[in-house]
Amino acid sequence: MTVHILLVEDDPGDAGLTAAYLRQTRFAGSAPRIETATSLRDARGKIAEALPDLVLLDLALPDSSGLATVTAMQALLPEIPIVVLSGQRDPEFEAQVLEAGAQDYLVKGEFDAEHIGRTIRHARTRARLEARLKLQDAALQAVASGIIITDADAHILWSNPAFSQITGYSREEALGRTLRELLRSGHNDAAVYENLWQTIRAGQVWRGELVSKRRDDSLYDEELAITPVRDAHGAIQHFVTVQQDISARRATEEKIRQLAFFDALTELPNRRLLHDRLRQSLAGCGRNQRGGALLFIDLDNFKGLNDSLGHDMGDLLLIQVARRLVECVREGDTVARLGGDEFVVMLEDLSGNQDEAVHQAEAVGEKILATLNLPYFLDGHEQHSTPSIGITLFHDPREDIDDLLKRADLAMYQAKEAGRNTLRFFDHAMQTRVEERATLEQELRRGLHLGQFLLYYQPQVDAAGRVIGAEALLRWNHPRRGLVLPGEFIQLAEETGLIVSLGHWVLEQACRQLAAWSRDPDLAHLTLAVNVSARQFRHPDFAERTLALLDQCGAAPNRLKLELTESLLLDNLEATAEKMSLLKAHGIGFALDDFGTGYSSLAYLRRLPLDQLKIDRSFVKDVLANPNDAVIARTIIALGQSLGLPVIAEGVETTLQHDFLASHGCGDFQGYLYGRPVPVEEFPRPARDANG
Repeated sequence: MTVHILLVEDDPGDAGLTAAYLRQTRFAGSAPRIETATSLRDARGKIAEALPDLVLLDLALPDSSGLATVTAMQALLPEIPIVVLSGQRDPEFEAQVLEAGAQDYLVKGEFDAEHIGRTIRHARTRARLEARLKLQDAALQAVASGIIITDADAHILWSNPAFSQITGYSREEALGRTLRELLRSGHNDAAVYENLWQTIRAGQVWRGELVSKRRDDSLYDEELAITPVRDAHGAIQHFVTVQQDISARRATEEKIRQLAFFDALTELPNRRLLHDRLRQSLAGCGRNQRGGALLFIDLDNFKGLNDSLGHDMGDLLLIQVARRLVECVREGDTVARLGGDEFVVMLEDLSGNQDEAVHQAEAVGEKILATLNLPYFLDGHEQHSTPSIGITLFHDPREDIDDLLKRADLAMYQAKEAGRNTLRFFDHAMQTRVEERATLEQELRRGLHLGQFLLYYQPQVDAAGRVIGAEALLRWNHPRRGLVLPGEFIQLAEETGLIVSLGHWVLEQACRQLAAWSRDPDLAHLTLAVNVSARQFRHPDFAERTLALLDQCGAAPNRLKLELTESLLLDNLEATAEKMSLLKAHGIGFALDDFGTGYSSLAYLRRLPLDQLKIDRSFVKDVLANPNDAVIARTIIALGQSLGLPVIAEGVETTLQHDFLASHGCGDFQGYLYGRPVPVEEFPRPARDANG
């Protein structure tokens, strides 16, 4: 079957060269069918006529540029692999492009027919794997929970088919018996059952996790919610149990992690896992006063080998290089493949003395040079390949991960300029990116000092469309750049610690606004949601400073709602729950902001004093087009109902989205359909009650 490739490129020269490369490639023995578009609008027309198998996408088009181009194409073709063509190498931007949905990133002038052919094959393979995993995950999420109804003595009166599927017991076998009799595994503490019975006998809902036993004696993990049902006189007559087998979900999550964190060709950690391990290593540097090093390795003349021997032989070489690199380092070190012929070695537990650490890293680098210079035997033929290695050291926990990788990358280019097959340490004169980041940090500090920040307010409405509150959204009124959105500076503020002062300012302004609204009869009922960052929330004085602000401004605590992220809640759960409970006791509410975007267990929800779940805009955006997003949205709403937590959906832009979410029980909404973020003086005044 002929592969249909849509090339979106407005430069005739680049388009012609890329098309020429494509015509030299073969997929399943056939040349691809190439169709060219010169703009995003042109591409939409081509797509309407016939769906391509893959898109080669230039980011600089007449009617779109940058990440917006990737986002727009991803929206048009959510299931079709996209390979981005860029005119410059920028590792940070490349990572953003891949996060936005592209399968790969090619730099113009740095690829040929073999390279682009291999990239397309890998992109299509990854897309098929990801689609398959998404389908499996959607199927698992859509499976109905087991439901059992018992009498007051816990004897089963009714069960649904899902109960039989989960446990192996037919309804006939289950009737008249108790859940504990059927499912008792011997792997649960007696105190758990004692707490369960005390809770439901008191007329309260019990939620928890148990290890249970199926009919065939196999064990599985399940989540349970047991709800007492009273009669008209208040006596407990029945119990309704909702169960979910979470074993398959955990297995699927592990498969997803494997795909997300490891390179398919070499089975080495990929860029994402390297980032995670580097983040952990940096944290360890602060604790043990030790250091580490990054070695950026690029194979010399790898393109020539591919040109002469073909991409299959090139892949064999990459696999052997990966094995040799692993043999050159200790068990606790990390060898990762970033893509193409680029590898990174992360050395940990080096000396805290810089001179000694340089010597240790250099010794490993020399060992890698010697090992990779040995002959390679590829399909019976002897071949030779050499590396260029760039090295940078790290020891400060506050180091920026992307900056570290850039330093090692720049040092690698120094090694190439020095004649290749050698190593070089990072030259600080080349850290242009670091200086730009320092400039932004200075401007951020100056902006905070000069009062360049302001809050915009986006309405939140109930099912009837009545304004019930707002979310406070930060904006930076930059003297040169105009209005800057938080996505461009919040991460830097978090990393530098400025987020604590900035977040305190936001809370102060929000409290003042609540106090002002309280003096207006039309606005006194409004709540105000404020995003709180991880670093800000973990500050030792956060709770005390927040309560002091409310008191100073004269704002009602029960009108303030703090929005926290899932990752924040899961880090040091006990301390988080304690701080939330302290604030909750004074009336402050809590919403879970990005619920459903991670892979974490849901068990923590029972332990935290939450007031609301928020459906992330990433699910709302394609809730009508993507069955998986629709299932996730419905699941979050159902979970909120079972936990007694209201649910709000953000990013609602169309009436169809609103109707879908409302029909499944979502009660509150936020998005452009109801109003864009605006200065407070433009915030819509709720309509007066007709009877008031």
